[in-house]
Amino acid sequence: MTCASCVARVEKRLGRLPGVSATVNLPLESAHVEVRVPDEGTGATADTDALVAAVRAAGYDAKVTRTSAAGNDHSPDMPGMDPREHALSGHSMAPGHDMDPDEDTSAPTDARGADLRARLRVAAVATVPVVLLSMVPTLQFTGWQWVVAVLALPVVTWAAWPFHRAAFRAARHRASTMDTLVSIGIVAATGWSLWALLLGGAGELGMTMTPSLWPRAAHEGAAPELYFEVAAVVTTFLLAGRYAEHRSRRRAGDALRALLDLGAKDVALIETGPTGRSERRVPVAALRVGDEFAVRPGEKVATDGVVVSGASAVDASLLTGEPVPVDVGPGDEVTGATINRSGSLVVRATRVGEDTRLAQIGRLVTAAQTGKAPVQRLADRISAVFVPVVLVLALGTLVAWLVSGAEPQQAFTAAVAVLIIACPCALGLATPTALLVGTGRGAQLGILIKGPEILEQTRAVDTVVLDKTGTVTQGRMALVDVLTAPGASPDEVLRYAAAVEQLAEHPIAQAIAAAATSPDGDVGGDGVVIGSDQVHDFRAEPGRGVVGVVRTAHSGVGLGRRVLVGRPTWLQEQAIDTAALQDRFDATEADGATAVMVAWDGSVRGALVLRDPVKDTSQQAVDELRALGLRPVLLTGDNPGAAQVAARAVGITEVIAQVLPADKVAVVERLQASGARVAMVGDGVNDAAALAAADLGLAMGTGTDVAIEAADLTLVRGDLRSAAQAIRLARRTLAVIRQNLFWAFAYNVAAIPLAALGLLNPMIAGAAMALSSVLVVGNSLRLRRFS
Repeated sequence: MTCASCVARVEKRLGRLPGVSATVNLPLESAHVEVRVPDEGTGATADTDALVAAVRAAGYDAKVTRTSAAGNDHSPDMPGMDPREHALSGHSMAPGHDMDPDEDTSAPTDARGADLRARLRVAAVATVPVVLLSMVPTLQFTGWQWVVAVLALPVVTWAAWPFHRAAFRAARHRASTMDTLVSIGIVAATGWSLWALLLGGAGELGMTMTPSLWPRAAHEGAAPELYFEVAAVVTTFLLAGRYAEHRSRRRAGDALRALLDLGAKDVALIETGPTGRSERRVPVAALRVGDEFAVRPGEKVATDGVVVSGASAVDASLLTGEPVPVDVGPGDEVTGATINRSGSLVVRATRVGEDTRLAQIGRLVTAAQTGKAPVQRLADRISAVFVPVVLVLALGTLVAWLVSGAEPQQAFTAAVAVLIIACPCALGLATPTALLVGTGRGAQLGILIKGPEILEQTRAVDTVVLDKTGTVTQGRMALVDVLTAPGASPDEVLRYAAAVEQLAEHPIAQAIAAAATSPDGDVGGDGVVIGSDQVHDFRAEPGRGVVGVVRTAHSGVGLGRRVLVGRPTWLQEQAIDTAALQDRFDATEADGATAVMVAWDGSVRGALVLRDPVKDTSQQAVDELRALGLRPVLLTGDNPGAAQVAARAVGITEVIAQVLPADKVAVVERLQASGARVAMVGDGVNDAAALAAADLGLAMGTGTDVAIEAADLTLVRGDLRSAAQAIRLARRTLAVIRQNLFWAFAYNVAAIPLAALGLLNPMIAGAAMALSSVLVVGNSLRLRRFS
């Protein structure tokens, strides 16, 4: 496809089918088709064969690239081309084109680029002498005009053949596109020149010609002007513009291409047989859920999984944008396409194929380029009627000049200039190229934009609601303080409490055990570290506490200490006086912390204070959101004390606490009812409904699949700073789209009257038209530098 009128025609054809709505993307040459399930008794809706037939009726071929419950995706059938590469390709031919491999001149393969380059070289080499002989009278030797004709004809036929063939195919389907204008202009200039050369007297030997930059009447007795140089220069400029588009669009898709190429190609599958465990290299596609595979230093993790054995640092920077490698060990999850930097790992596959995180990212990014921002809808409506209007304007220009008494040469030149200057290719490129580059850059930074309509929402939001747990905070408990009774030391309190809690499974117990350091030393004959704490007679009472007898290993004969860790009321039931720490304990819990008391030898010895700590980057993230003009609001199901502590740590003054998961939607709707445009940032299942209800939903990529599915933007890194970065990127992309559309509209509005009034030479018009497309793509490429 070459312009927005191509898009409109395919969408119109598909839209005529019952229950079908379609959105066609120009640079991706793909259609996202949704087929609604009919009500009972209303008849069947279109199947895939009907969809493909509709596309063919519009002048294309198509094939189904993916089918899901939500709809079907179609793209033109490109023989000999990788479907993913074609999805990242640029320019192709107009309606009716059969997409032969040697004709899609800006497809991303080397053959297409080479073909376009060959046509451009021939055109350029032949056009230079044509222009010199036509424009410089002193070089015009006897018979020069016949030499010019011989040199120009290969340019306007073979080199310009893609334009002519596309225009012919479109005409067969009663359509008109950008190539229609180009082809008519080239044929008209060539036809006039051949008439003048063969029948109009311009072929006489010894004739010279003085060129003009704009239409003028022929001198009395002079032969009509030849326009071979116009046809040749226009062809060369347009081919140069297409080649520049080809290279630019290739660059535009580089980010996405790199992302989709991240995955490993083969894997060391671990198999267990009669002779024991062995490894065998197999393609990644052969992996199944539950298979175990080895990942050596420097290798990519083949698919999403859980570490079975080994320890290493995994680099996920190419996938998430996070520069610091993450330490992993047994039980930790790893993501496919990340790089193992140090130790060897054995991983059990948990997701394979289309279910992996990388595949999900690929689908989200592709979906982001299927559809249109509202700002593009106006451009589409205008472009759909633009080419027919221009044809009428060109004909009107020709008639108006003739009626006013002008020479046919003047009228003809002005009409050709109108045809060439008005090609609406820049309109068709304005939104898709910016979106392609913007979403590609976002994918590199770990920001996934679900669709172009999201861009408009990022501009409108003025309030951002932040879920506390897992978004502002780390989402897990951590020890922050140790309170002690007289005579006890913090190290001793933590040591005995951790010894008992390490046998419990509660998250609080795990946080306490993780805060203590294990002693280093020699290992005794029983395999126990000398000087470590051993626990006997362990017992846990859910919701109340744990108790066990702690004894130092290999310390000789001695009594152990009966250590209790739990709630004060439970300790009191065990005949332990908690008065020494009760007031401080109550004040800590009133401030939103979680605390447990530790006792031994019949007395309370200390209390351990735990909180869900704020992420190191959350305060900076809130400052960046506020700098974007957003009002931050903290939303949590926690008690007001814990909420206020987290809010103070990041500088948020507006807090809504003790909100049940089902009531989060009501909070969002209440803010919207007050006139706010709300963005919601969350990560859990309980945030999914609120993410969907908000004007803009942002899901932390470290959260649940349900939350990610409900959101408009996904932040792969799980860093709240990505929220501000995502909004900035979306706003920047929208600004580039608006700049592109303004330039494309302003260019046509200003240039068409100039051409119609005879103030624009067709050669200049051809150069300007090609430049407008390159300018739009070049402006979009600036998004590659976003950070």
